Parts: sequence; C-alpha cells; structure tokens
Amino acid sequence: MPIERLPELPGKFAASVKVGPKGQIVIPKGARDLFGINPGDTVLILADVEQGIAILPGGALDQLLAAAFPKDDA
Repeated sequence: MPIERLPELPGKFAASVKVGPKGQIVIPKGARDLFGINPGDTVLILADVEQGIAILPGGALDQLLAAAFPKDDA
C-alpha cells in the first residue's frame, strides 16, 4: 500500500495510508517504532463521530483505566 509521509517533527509522526480491499491499513514503520508497536501486539482503536479515529498501543488501555478508576491507597 502506498504511504505518503508528511514532514517529520521530533516525537511526532504523520502519514496518509490507503485502506485495502479488506478494510485493513498498514501502520507505517516510523509510527510503529515511535510507539513500540511490534508484530502480534494488540492496539486499542477509539472512534468518535466528531473527533475521528485514534490507534493507541495496547498498554494505553491499562493507563486509561488506571486514570479513570484510581485505586484508593487509604
């Protein structure tokens, strides 16, 4: 699938990718490297009609849940 890369900024990545016939996309290597995503890893997909789609590393779910439901250390 052709990937069009946008200008690089430290710690950031942007590219456009095409959706394949099965509805799949390829996460570009630069983005995978930046977020430590490896073959076989699970990613979290968040979607909102107004804000779009976000793809987060699988460990992000643990961080989101910990922030949403902090443990009481009392």
